Amino acid sequence: MTPRLLVLAAMLALPAACASPPAGSLAEVTALIGDAACSGDSQCRTVAIGAKACGGPEAYLAWSVQRTDAQALDAAVAAYHRVRVAEVAQSGRASNCALVTDPGATCQADAGVRACRLLPSGQGLAR
Repeated sequence: MTPRLLVLAAMLALPAACASPPAGSLAEVTALIGDAACSGDSQCRTVAIGAKACGGPEAYLAWSVQRTDAQALDAAVAAYHRVRVAEVAQSGRASNCALVTDPGATCQADAGVRACRLLPSGQGLAR
């Protein structure tokens, strides 16, 4: 696992009982998304996160309008984008420049719990 993925995994593993995640972090974004609970597809959205060296997002996350404040999420995503742009510029790293497309999201049941999840690539319209 690359050092960056180790850092991301550690950030995602923060217990809910901890203080608020740092501003501009992926943990802040995922905390705002929470469990992405939904009762139907119309509540599911996607958001582009991060920044690649040659432009565009690193990935997409699914979220639910039922649980997440869209304005707070937009602000957190923008802060995380700024952090990633600065990290990429400082490191001098290059990316593969592959276009990461929005897969769209759907409300799926898993063990009786419904939550917004990304569609497999090429399976739906961007939301």
